[in-house]
Amino acid sequence: MTTFIYHDIFMFMSLNAEESNENLLEQLKAVAESTRLRIIAALESCELTVTEICGVLDQTQPRVSRHLRLLTDAQLLRRHAEGTSAYYGLRHDSDLLRAVAPLIDRSSPLLQRDLARLDAVRAVRADRAAEYFAQVAEEWDQLREVHSPTSEVEAAMLAAVTTPFVDSILDIGTGTGRILEVFADRTARGLGVDSSRQMLNVARARLDDDRLNHCSVRQSDIYNLDVPDSTQAVVILHHVLHFLSDPASALEVAAQKLAPGGTLLVVDFAAHELERLRTDHAHSHLGFPDKDVATWCRSVGLNLARNAIQHFPPAPESGDNALAVTLWTATKPLNSQKPSRELETSR
Repeated sequence: MTTFIYHDIFMFMSLNAEESNENLLEQLKAVAESTRLRIIAALESCELTVTEICGVLDQTQPRVSRHLRLLTDAQLLRRHAEGTSAYYGLRHDSDLLRAVAPLIDRSSPLLQRDLARLDAVRAVRADRAAEYFAQVAEEWDQLREVHSPTSEVEAAMLAAVTTPFVDSILDIGTGTGRILEVFADRTARGLGVDSSRQMLNVARARLDDDRLNHCSVRQSDIYNLDVPDSTQAVVILHHVLHFLSDPASALEVAAQKLAPGGTLLVVDFAAHELERLRTDHAHSHLGFPDKDVATWCRSVGLNLARNAIQHFPPAPESGDNALAVTLWTATKPLNSQKPSRELETSR
Protein backbone atom coordinates (compact mmCIF):
# COMPACT_ATOMS: atom_id res chain seq x y z
CA MET A 1 0.00 0.00 0.00
CA THR A 2 2.75 2.43 0.87
CA THR A 3 6.40 2.65 -0.03
CA PHE A 4 8.53 4.24 2.66
CA ILE A 5 11.17 6.68 1.53
CA TYR A 6 14.02 5.62 3.75
CA HIS A 7 15.92 8.86 3.22
CA ASP A 8 13.04 10.73 4.88
CA ILE A 9 13.00 8.32 7.81
CA PHE A 10 16.72 8.66 8.39
CA MET A 11 16.40 12.44 8.17
CA PHE A 12 13.68 12.21 10.84
CA MET A 13 15.97 10.14 13.04
CA SER A 14 18.81 12.65 12.73
CA LEU A 15 16.52 15.58 13.53
CA ASN A 16 15.27 13.86 16.69
CA ALA A 17 18.52 12.65 18.19
CA GLU A 18 17.35 13.60 21.66
CA GLU A 19 14.88 10.72 21.67
CA SER A 20 16.20 7.37 22.71
CA ASN A 21 17.02 5.02 19.85
CA GLU A 22 15.01 2.30 21.53
CA ASN A 23 11.84 4.39 21.61
CA LEU A 24 12.35 5.56 18.03
CA LEU A 25 12.85 2.03 16.74
CA GLU A 26 9.70 0.92 18.56
CA GLN A 27 7.74 3.67 16.80
CA LEU A 28 9.22 2.83 13.40
CA LYS A 29 8.31 -0.83 13.84
CA ALA A 30 4.80 0.17 14.88
CA VAL A 31 4.10 2.12 11.68
CA ALA A 32 5.89 -0.32 9.34
CA GLU A 33 2.79 -2.51 8.80
CA SER A 34 -0.05 -2.02 6.32
CA THR A 35 -3.00 -2.43 8.72
CA ARG A 36 -1.51 0.01 11.20
CA LEU A 37 -0.98 2.56 8.42
CA ARG A 38 -4.65 2.14 7.51
CA ILE A 39 -5.56 2.83 11.15
CA ILE A 40 -3.45 6.00 11.12
CA ALA A 41 -5.17 7.16 7.91
CA ALA A 42 -8.62 6.49 9.39
CA LEU A 43 -7.86 8.40 12.59
CA GLU A 44 -6.66 11.50 10.75
CA SER A 45 -10.22 12.83 10.48
CA CYS A 46 -11.66 11.96 13.91
CA GLU A 47 -11.40 9.76 16.99
CA LEU A 48 -12.93 6.29 16.66
CA THR A 49 -13.92 3.43 18.95
CA VAL A 50 -12.53 -0.07 18.51
CA THR A 51 -15.85 -1.20 17.02
CA GLU A 52 -15.85 1.70 14.56
CA ILE A 53 -12.26 0.97 13.50
CA CYS A 54 -13.20 -2.68 12.95
CA GLY A 55 -16.00 -1.50 10.67
CA VAL A 56 -13.70 0.83 8.73
CA LEU A 57 -11.02 -1.85 8.20
CA ASP A 58 -13.49 -4.74 7.86
CA GLN A 59 -11.40 -6.76 10.32
CA THR A 60 -12.08 -8.64 13.54
CA GLN A 61 -11.83 -6.97 16.93
CA PRO A 62 -8.99 -9.17 18.30
CA ARG A 63 -6.82 -8.31 15.31
CA VAL A 64 -7.63 -4.61 15.40
CA SER A 65 -7.12 -4.45 19.17
CA ARG A 66 -3.66 -5.95 18.81
CA HIS A 67 -2.65 -3.29 16.28
CA LEU A 68 -4.13 -0.52 18.44
CA ARG A 69 -2.20 -1.73 21.45
CA LEU A 70 1.08 -1.65 19.51
CA LEU A 71 0.44 1.87 18.24
CA THR A 72 -0.61 3.08 21.68
CA ASP A 73 2.40 1.49 23.40
CA ALA A 74 4.61 3.25 20.85
CA GLN A 75 3.03 6.56 21.93
CA LEU A 76 1.56 7.20 18.48
CA LEU A 77 -2.08 6.97 19.59
CA ARG A 78 -3.93 8.29 22.61
CA ARG A 79 -6.69 6.25 24.22
CA HIS A 80 -9.43 7.21 26.64
CA ALA A 81 -12.28 5.18 28.05
CA GLU A 82 -15.87 6.37 27.89
CA GLY A 83 -18.39 4.08 29.54
CA THR A 84 -17.94 0.64 28.01
CA SER A 85 -16.17 2.05 24.95
CA ALA A 86 -12.63 3.26 24.32
CA TYR A 87 -11.83 6.03 21.86
CA TYR A 88 -8.55 6.21 19.95
CA GLY A 89 -6.98 9.24 18.28
CA LEU A 90 -3.64 10.28 16.83
CA ARG A 91 -1.01 11.88 19.03
CA HIS A 92 -0.76 15.29 17.40
CA ASP A 93 2.56 15.92 19.14
CA SER A 94 4.23 12.99 17.34
CA ASP A 95 6.98 14.08 14.95
CA LEU A 96 7.08 10.60 13.46
CA LEU A 97 3.40 10.72 12.50
CA ARG A 98 3.98 14.08 10.84
CA ALA A 99 6.84 12.52 8.85
CA VAL A 100 4.93 9.38 7.88
CA ALA A 101 1.52 10.89 7.02
CA PRO A 102 2.56 12.38 3.63
CA LEU A 103 3.97 8.97 2.58
CA ILE A 104 0.66 7.11 2.87
CA ASP A 105 -0.92 6.49 -0.52
CA ARG A 106 -4.57 7.44 0.05
CA SER A 107 -5.44 6.81 -3.59
CA SER A 108 -4.96 3.05 -3.26
CA PRO A 109 -8.17 1.00 -3.72
CA LEU A 110 -7.82 -0.47 -0.21
CA LEU A 111 -7.64 2.93 1.45
CA GLN A 112 -10.44 4.27 -0.73
CA ARG A 113 -12.67 1.47 0.56
CA ASP A 114 -11.62 2.29 4.13
CA LEU A 115 -12.50 5.95 3.64
CA ALA A 116 -15.91 5.04 2.17
CA ARG A 117 -16.66 2.90 5.24
CA LEU A 118 -15.41 5.74 7.45
CA ASP A 119 -17.93 8.08 5.83
CA ALA A 120 -20.64 5.54 6.72
CA VAL A 121 -19.47 5.47 10.35
CA ARG A 122 -19.59 9.26 10.50
CA ALA A 123 -23.08 9.24 8.99
CA VAL A 124 -24.31 6.90 11.74
CA ARG A 125 -22.83 9.23 14.35
CA ALA A 126 -24.53 12.24 12.77
CA ASP A 127 -27.91 10.46 12.70
CA ARG A 128 -27.59 9.43 16.34
CA ALA A 129 -26.66 12.96 17.38
CA ALA A 130 -29.50 14.48 15.35
CA GLU A 131 -32.00 12.12 16.98
CA TYR A 132 -30.86 13.08 20.48
CA PHE A 133 -30.73 16.78 19.68
CA ALA A 134 -34.26 16.63 18.26
CA GLN A 135 -35.44 15.29 21.61
CA VAL A 136 -33.94 18.17 23.57
CA ALA A 137 -34.37 20.90 20.95
CA GLU A 138 -37.41 22.49 22.57
CA GLU A 139 -35.70 22.72 25.96
CA TRP A 140 -32.50 23.91 24.31
CA ASP A 141 -34.34 26.79 22.64
CA GLN A 142 -35.91 27.75 25.96
CA LEU A 143 -32.51 27.86 27.62
CA ARG A 144 -31.05 29.97 24.82
CA GLU A 145 -33.85 32.50 25.25
CA VAL A 146 -32.56 33.52 28.67
CA HIS A 147 -29.01 34.11 27.47
CA SER A 148 -27.56 37.41 26.41
CA PRO A 149 -26.71 37.66 22.69
CA THR A 150 -24.57 34.59 22.00
CA SER A 151 -22.48 36.15 19.25
CA GLU A 152 -21.59 39.10 21.48
CA VAL A 153 -20.39 36.86 24.31
CA GLU A 154 -18.40 34.61 21.97
CA ALA A 155 -16.69 37.63 20.37
CA ALA A 156 -15.73 38.89 23.83
CA MET A 157 -14.30 35.49 24.73
CA LEU A 158 -12.12 35.48 21.62
CA ALA A 159 -10.95 39.03 22.33
CA ALA A 160 -10.11 38.14 25.95
CA VAL A 161 -7.39 35.73 24.77
CA THR A 162 -4.81 38.24 23.62
CA THR A 163 -2.46 35.68 22.06
CA PRO A 164 -3.54 35.20 18.42
CA PHE A 165 -2.79 31.46 18.39
CA VAL A 166 -2.25 29.10 21.31
CA ASP A 167 -0.99 25.54 21.59
CA SER A 168 -3.93 24.06 23.50
CA ILE A 169 -7.43 24.83 24.74
CA LEU A 170 -9.43 22.85 27.31
CA ASP A 171 -13.22 23.33 27.29
CA ILE A 172 -14.63 21.91 30.54
CA GLY A 173 -18.30 20.95 30.24
CA THR A 174 -18.14 21.21 26.45
CA GLY A 175 -21.76 20.18 25.86
CA THR A 176 -22.41 20.35 22.11
CA GLY A 177 -18.81 21.40 21.38
CA ARG A 178 -19.83 24.90 20.31
CA ILE A 179 -16.95 26.63 22.13
CA LEU A 180 -14.40 24.29 20.53
CA GLU A 181 -15.87 25.35 17.20
CA VAL A 182 -15.56 29.04 18.14
CA PHE A 183 -11.88 28.70 19.08
CA ALA A 184 -10.90 26.15 16.40
CA ASP A 185 -8.96 28.68 14.32
CA ARG A 186 -7.08 29.95 17.36
CA THR A 187 -5.49 26.74 18.63
CA ALA A 188 -3.35 23.81 17.53
CA ARG A 189 -5.29 21.39 19.77
CA GLY A 190 -8.70 21.65 21.38
CA LEU A 191 -10.05 19.22 23.97
CA GLY A 192 -13.60 19.24 25.31
CA VAL A 193 -14.69 17.19 28.33
CA ASP A 194 -18.20 16.48 29.54
CA SER A 195 -19.97 13.95 31.73
CA SER A 196 -22.89 13.44 29.30
CA ARG A 197 -22.30 10.81 26.65
CA GLN A 198 -25.37 12.03 24.72
CA MET A 199 -24.02 15.56 24.51
CA LEU A 200 -20.60 14.22 23.50
CA ASN A 201 -22.29 12.42 20.60
CA VAL A 202 -23.67 15.77 19.49
CA ALA A 203 -20.23 17.40 19.91
CA ARG A 204 -18.47 14.69 17.89
CA ALA A 205 -21.00 15.05 15.08
CA ARG A 206 -20.45 18.82 15.08
CA LEU A 207 -16.66 18.47 14.95
CA ASP A 208 -16.95 15.83 12.21
CA ASP A 209 -19.21 18.07 10.12
CA ASP A 210 -16.77 20.96 10.42
CA ARG A 211 -13.73 18.71 9.77
CA LEU A 212 -12.09 19.97 12.95
CA ASN A 213 -9.80 16.97 13.40
CA HIS A 214 -7.48 18.92 15.71
CA CYS A 215 -10.30 19.10 18.25
CA SER A 216 -11.60 16.14 20.23
CA VAL A 217 -13.95 15.40 23.11
CA ARG A 218 -14.04 12.82 25.87
CA GLN A 219 -16.13 11.84 28.85
CA SER A 220 -14.67 12.87 32.18
CA ASP A 221 -15.55 13.80 35.74
CA ILE A 222 -15.17 17.55 36.02
CA TYR A 223 -13.63 17.25 39.49
CA ASN A 224 -11.12 14.60 38.43
CA LEU A 225 -9.95 15.43 34.92
CA ASP A 226 -7.49 13.10 33.20
CA VAL A 227 -5.51 16.07 31.86
CA PRO A 228 -1.94 16.87 33.00
CA ASP A 229 -1.61 19.85 35.30
CA SER A 230 -0.11 23.14 34.05
CA THR A 231 -0.44 22.24 30.35
CA GLN A 232 -3.33 24.25 28.90
CA ALA A 233 -2.88 27.72 27.40
CA VAL A 234 -6.60 28.45 27.74
CA VAL A 235 -9.19 26.78 29.97
CA ILE A 236 -12.89 27.55 29.51
CA LEU A 237 -15.93 27.03 31.75
CA HIS A 238 -18.87 28.12 29.60
CA HIS A 239 -22.24 27.97 31.37
CA VAL A 240 -21.06 25.11 33.56
CA LEU A 241 -20.70 26.41 37.12
CA HIS A 242 -24.42 26.98 37.75
CA PHE A 243 -25.07 23.24 37.24
CA LEU A 244 -22.46 22.18 39.83
CA SER A 245 -22.88 21.57 43.53
CA ASP A 246 -19.31 22.77 44.17
CA PRO A 247 -18.35 25.43 41.59
CA ALA A 248 -15.34 26.56 43.63
CA SER A 249 -13.75 23.09 43.39
CA ALA A 250 -14.37 23.01 39.63
CA LEU A 251 -12.62 26.35 39.29
CA GLU A 252 -9.73 25.00 41.35
CA VAL A 253 -9.39 22.04 38.95
CA ALA A 254 -9.45 24.43 35.99
CA ALA A 255 -6.66 26.49 37.55
CA GLN A 256 -4.56 23.37 38.07
CA LYS A 257 -4.78 22.48 34.38
CA LEU A 258 -3.86 26.00 33.28
CA ALA A 259 -0.24 26.59 32.24
CA PRO A 260 1.66 29.48 33.84
CA GLY A 261 0.77 32.61 31.91
CA GLY A 262 -2.43 30.98 30.66
CA THR A 263 -5.96 32.37 30.54
CA LEU A 264 -9.11 31.13 32.25
CA LEU A 265 -12.46 32.15 30.75
CA VAL A 266 -15.57 31.71 32.88
CA VAL A 267 -18.95 32.51 31.31
CA ASP A 268 -22.08 32.17 33.40
CA PHE A 269 -25.22 33.90 34.57
CA ALA A 270 -24.94 36.92 36.78
CA ALA A 271 -26.75 36.51 40.11
CA HIS A 272 -30.53 36.36 39.58
CA GLU A 273 -33.73 35.22 41.27
CA LEU A 274 -35.33 33.00 38.64
CA GLU A 275 -36.03 30.16 41.06
CA ARG A 276 -37.82 27.95 38.52
CA LEU A 277 -34.47 27.19 36.83
CA ARG A 278 -33.61 24.99 39.82
CA THR A 279 -36.56 22.69 39.19
CA ASP A 280 -37.08 23.07 35.43
CA HIS A 281 -33.45 22.93 34.30
CA ALA A 282 -31.48 21.46 37.23
CA HIS A 283 -29.58 24.64 38.05
CA SER A 284 -27.78 24.31 41.39
CA HIS A 285 -26.99 28.03 41.62
CA LEU A 286 -28.92 31.11 40.55
CA GLY A 287 -25.96 32.79 38.90
CA PHE A 288 -22.94 34.28 40.63
CA PRO A 289 -21.97 37.70 41.97
CA ASP A 290 -18.60 39.04 40.82
CA LYS A 291 -17.16 39.00 44.33
CA ASP A 292 -17.68 35.24 44.69
CA VAL A 293 -15.88 34.43 41.46
CA ALA A 294 -13.11 36.90 42.32
CA THR A 295 -12.63 35.25 45.72
CA TRP A 296 -12.46 31.78 44.17
CA CYS A 297 -9.92 32.94 41.59
CA ARG A 298 -7.66 34.51 44.22
CA SER A 299 -7.87 31.40 46.39
CA VAL A 300 -6.42 29.23 43.61
CA GLY A 301 -3.67 31.68 42.63
CA LEU A 302 -5.32 33.37 39.63
CA ASN A 303 -5.39 37.09 38.91
CA LEU A 304 -8.80 38.59 38.13
CA ALA A 305 -8.64 42.32 37.47
CA ARG A 306 -11.74 44.47 37.83
CA ASN A 307 -11.54 45.44 34.16
CA ALA A 308 -11.45 41.72 33.24
CA ILE A 309 -15.13 41.36 34.16
CA GLN A 310 -17.66 41.99 31.40
CA HIS A 311 -21.44 42.05 31.82
CA PHE A 312 -23.89 41.36 29.00
CA PRO A 313 -27.44 42.44 29.82
CA PRO A 314 -30.31 40.77 27.99
CA ALA A 315 -32.02 42.61 25.18
CA PRO A 316 -34.95 44.79 26.39
CA GLU A 317 -37.42 42.78 24.31
CA SER A 318 -36.33 39.48 25.87
CA GLY A 319 -38.92 39.57 28.65
CA ASP A 320 -38.87 38.90 32.38
CA ASN A 321 -37.17 35.51 32.03
CA ALA A 322 -34.09 36.92 30.32
CA LEU A 323 -30.86 36.75 32.29
CA ALA A 324 -27.67 38.75 32.22
CA VAL A 325 -24.43 36.91 31.46
CA THR A 326 -20.95 37.65 32.81
CA LEU A 327 -17.52 36.88 31.37
CA TRP A 328 -14.75 36.64 33.96
CA THR A 329 -11.20 36.52 32.53
CA ALA A 330 -8.46 35.38 34.91
CA THR A 331 -4.76 34.72 34.31
CA LYS A 332 -2.24 32.42 35.95
CA PRO A 333 1.04 34.11 36.95
CA LEU A 334 4.19 32.89 35.22
CA ASN A 335 5.75 32.06 38.59
CA SER A 336 2.60 30.40 39.87
CA GLN A 337 2.72 28.18 42.95
CA LYS A 338 -0.20 26.16 44.20
CA PRO A 339 -1.79 28.08 47.09
CA SER A 340 -3.57 26.70 50.10
CA ARG A 341 -7.29 26.88 49.44
CA GLU A 342 -9.33 28.79 51.99
CA LEU A 343 -12.53 29.95 50.37
CA GLU A 344 -14.71 32.74 51.63
CA THR A 345 -17.97 33.44 49.85
CA SER A 346 -20.89 35.70 50.48
CA ARG A 347 -23.33 32.77 50.57
